[in-house]
Amino acid sequence: MTRHHKSNKNNKMFRITTAAAYIFILHLTTWMPHISTLPQGAPETVCDTMLPFHAGGIAPATTKPPFRIETSAGTIGQGQTLRVDIVGVPSGLTFGGFMIQARSTSPPNQVIGQFNLPEDGLSKLMNCDNSVGNSVTHTNTSPKPEISLEWQSPVDFEGEIIFNSTVAQSYDTFWLGIPSAPVRVVKRDIAPVGPTTPRPSYSPTTRPPYVPEYVPPAPAATPDDPFYDGCGTSKNCFGNKDGCVDSKTCDFVAAIKVRGNIYEFELKSQAKDAAYVALGLSEDNKMGDDLVVECVPQNGKVSMFSSLTSAPPKGYGVSRQGVPQNTARLVESSVVNGVIYCKVERDPLTQVGNKVFDLINNKYYLLLAAGTGLKENGVGYHDIGRIPSDKAINLAELADLGGASKLLLRLHGSFMIAAWIGTTSLGIIFARYFKQTWVGSQMCGKDQWFAWHRICMVTTWSLTMAAFVIIFVEIGGWSGERNPHAILGLVTTILCFIQPIGALFRPAPNSKNRPFFNWAHWLGGNLAHLLAIVTIFFSVKLTKAELPEWMDWILVAYVAFHVVVHLIFSISGCSSDRQQAKRVNDFQMGNMGHHHHGMRNNMKNERKMDAPFAGFRKGLLAVYIVVILLFVVALIVIVALAPIQDTFEQLQRKLN
Repeated sequence: MTRHHKSNKNNKMFRITTAAAYIFILHLTTWMPHISTLPQGAPETVCDTMLPFHAGGIAPATTKPPFRIETSAGTIGQGQTLRVDIVGVPSGLTFGGFMIQARSTSPPNQVIGQFNLPEDGLSKLMNCDNSVGNSVTHTNTSPKPEISLEWQSPVDFEGEIIFNSTVAQSYDTFWLGIPSAPVRVVKRDIAPVGPTTPRPSYSPTTRPPYVPEYVPPAPAATPDDPFYDGCGTSKNCFGNKDGCVDSKTCDFVAAIKVRGNIYEFELKSQAKDAAYVALGLSEDNKMGDDLVVECVPQNGKVSMFSSLTSAPPKGYGVSRQGVPQNTARLVESSVVNGVIYCKVERDPLTQVGNKVFDLINNKYYLLLAAGTGLKENGVGYHDIGRIPSDKAINLAELADLGGASKLLLRLHGSFMIAAWIGTTSLGIIFARYFKQTWVGSQMCGKDQWFAWHRICMVTTWSLTMAAFVIIFVEIGGWSGERNPHAILGLVTTILCFIQPIGALFRPAPNSKNRPFFNWAHWLGGNLAHLLAIVTIFFSVKLTKAELPEWMDWILVAYVAFHVVVHLIFSISGCSSDRQQAKRVNDFQMGNMGHHHHGMRNNMKNERKMDAPFAGFRKGLLAVYIVVILLFVVALIVIVALAPIQDTFEQLQRKLN
């Protein structure tokens, strides 16, 4: 009921936040187009791709562009000028930003020619491929119904060119590589004489089939995201999943680039419902006394804060109090369609209290995190995810970074599943239904049922104690996540710990206190088993566990199977008791006239026989063992290879 209420509350908050963000963005793009695109034009780093770096990698629109490139003539002589217009379709449709080049068709995609410096102040020249003025971009993002430019052809080129342009209607809506109609550059002595006349409007969908279409340079990978450009060559990149930097599929990711004494941090999150993305610099890979950069969307823009983490005994948390905010500066940021991006420059030295963070001389682990909640003086719990790097690095040196080992975490989960889904379930079955099976057969001087029960429960105790120690070694304290898994697990472990201790003080079979022990032992064991299963259900919601939601259904199937088998065993036991009682009554009636000593011997022999339906119980036990083993194996695979979906996708990519 709590989880359902929390889910409804989260869904409600999500709908409100989404609606508010949608209204704000709609208002932004309608009434404030001057901040919709890059404010000072395209940088020369995108000369080849013509791809804007919006929000860390917004994809271009794939619909038919509502803009076209018009030229004043279809043929021009070497060294002559040509008028080039960018206009909206229909006429009057405005745009905020653009970039345009003339590219040859043979050799393909070579930027040629030169634009004349515009006088309207709306455009500026770009120097691509070390050539002066061969490209043009906007100087501001004010709405423009059209742009008119003059382009001069080279004196030594003869062939066909196509003007290509990227036009941005708003920050997150732009079209890449819009082509003009082909223009032929010919020798000057055969060029048209006299003034040129405007050519008919040209649409890429209606040009003659023999005209080659310009194809923008193919992206380096799919999906293409400029954020990852330079990863491993000019900057260190670290994502939330192993291999996601190479495949460019990180849910949240950080990049660090050092230029002299400037330490540049880039953060990006495209995780659903993210309220922040943060990167911590830590002397170990644990939380506590770490310098953090927070990027937090607020009122449609991103704010940057510096903060410090804390750990027990102070408790896990993040606080901005006492942390200087002037040693880091927000250089670039955006939040569009839930994608958070920020670029921050940090000084090489930051002092917080008595602690100095020296980025030049010290090595640091990276702690990358994202979450859906905020607190008054810092970010909230990293319920989307948190991952420490596998090693400490000098930030100025390139390193191959991966996530810290999760072996202990996986062992904890695997041990608990083997103990409480596997051996405990079997141990309870042996003790409850097999006391009158394998009668007369012993193992290590004990009845078969008791020997197997003890083996199962000792295994449960050993695995549980090992898992309990492992998780405290891994976390280093009490979990800060708001989930009852930790407290339920502690209660389960305490009950498990005292069960064998209580068994050491088991009264004799004929003692008057034996019934009290039996009930206490039964209650403690079953309560521990019940709590353990509930605890495993709650583990599916743990951020660190990275378990799929559908694992709940496997657990439900286990519970259903376990209950059905117990029901069948119980019905079989009742039938066995009735048949055994009938057999005893028939025996007594048949021996009324015999000597009492002979009757007692026959009754003793009767007790040495298996109870009725022993074969059925053994068969059902065999089925139960096989099915439980399958459940245990399946669940351990899911836990050990978590996140299981990403693991299989990586495996599939390797196989392909």
